[in-house]
Amino acid sequence: MKKALTVFITVILVMCGEPLTAQLYRPVDKESSVKIIIKNDGMATDGTLTGLEGNIQFNSADLKNASFAITLYANTINTGIDVRDNAIKGEEYLDTKKFPAISFVSRQVTQINKAAPFTVKGTLTIKGISKEISFPFTAVQKEDGILFTGEMRINRLDFKIGVSSLDLSNSMSISLNVFAKKI
Repeated sequence: MKKALTVFITVILVMCGEPLTAQLYRPVDKESSVKIIIKNDGMATDGTLTGLEGNIQFNSADLKNASFAITLYANTINTGIDVRDNAIKGEEYLDTKKFPAISFVSRQVTQINKAAPFTVKGTLTIKGISKEISFPFTAVQKEDGILFTGEMRINRLDFKIGVSSLDLSNSMSISLNVFAKKI
């Protein structure tokens, strides 16, 4: 009886279209945004990064198999001011010649309850320096993929970004709106 019930539930889930395991997705750079915000002399300054690549395995019903492996290119920083962008690409800040990629690799995805956002824990690497971070995110199913939205706060000094700058806030936020298509 128990085996028959398990088979019945499995058949219903498959027929309803709910996958039983994490599905593989690829971020779509042109439909995504990665925005950095930091205070400079007390005023919020922002910029965007592009070149988003990687793989995402995700199914809200199978979080133990969920994973994110994402990379973007540091030399794509765009604040709207070329002089500032060139300075940020330099050795003092992102040192894009030596460290062209910024990456995040998850190690765990959790959710306290169905009404709560998800939390991802993993390793963020900037300028060759890797730090464990965690941040909340949401995942909204779209017609041909999933929109992942989240925000993390990091200390720029942990990654040796602008170490000699006295004008920059130590705290910076990275806002993510990543659309990923199923592959």
